[in-house]
Amino acid sequence: MKVLAIGNSFSDDARTFVHQIAAASGLEVVIGNLYIGGCSLERHWENAREDARAYDYSKTGCENRPASIREALEEENWDFVTMQQASHFSGRYETYQPYLNELSAYVRRYAPRAEQLIHETWAYETDSTHPAFPDYGCDQRRMYALLREAYERAARDIGGARVIPSGDAFQIARGNPLFDYAHGGQSLNRDGFHASLTKGRYLLGCVWVETLTGASMVGNPFVPSLPERPDLTPTAEELAVLQAAAHEAVVRRA
Repeated sequence: MKVLAIGNSFSDDARTFVHQIAAASGLEVVIGNLYIGGCSLERHWENAREDARAYDYSKTGCENRPASIREALEEENWDFVTMQQASHFSGRYETYQPYLNELSAYVRRYAPRAEQLIHETWAYETDSTHPAFPDYGCDQRRMYALLREAYERAARDIGGARVIPSGDAFQIARGNPLFDYAHGGQSLNRDGFHASLTKGRYLLGCVWVETLTGASMVGNPFVPSLPERPDLTPTAEELAVLQAAAHEAVVRRA
């Protein structure tokens, strides 16, 4: 199974553990990511139109290299291609169009057999200092409600595409005391907006693998860890909560 993300740092967070999580369930997933930090749909479409080799392109088992969207689309026989808005614009649908429709048509031209998916990004942490958070009243729940509505509309506008519910999974997990940061739990963010290096990224990986493969991630044996930060390794209880949140998010969207 092969999936290409046209994204930014949020897709980079999401793809980090996808290959390992899938492999732990006996599944083979090759994931590519076209990365420009903070890249919006408008900029993605401009880059596609100009065939700009503006991306840092990573793919499972390969070294990073510069690439254009067209190069990446034509490199593999992709099963899925994902698109997303920059997080700071995620709840403002006027920033999605006409760029999303144009990008979707471009993807269809160069990867006609790929299923297009909308990757729903997530709301910022309650005390985030991101400069765009005031656009949402510095209110996590409001940001989540607005981005969810915008991503649902985006999915409808490109032909009823499925949504990868990363934003839903974050809010579900935040409803558990372990990750209820506003009331003393851990944050699933590392800087107020990006996913935390192990638990946040692991949650995202579970959402992606379950959406792509249909296999429940509940009970998946993979444990994310960083050799330089063993303190960030999730406990069995934390893994169970994150797996359950991912599963619930995917089931709700089915």
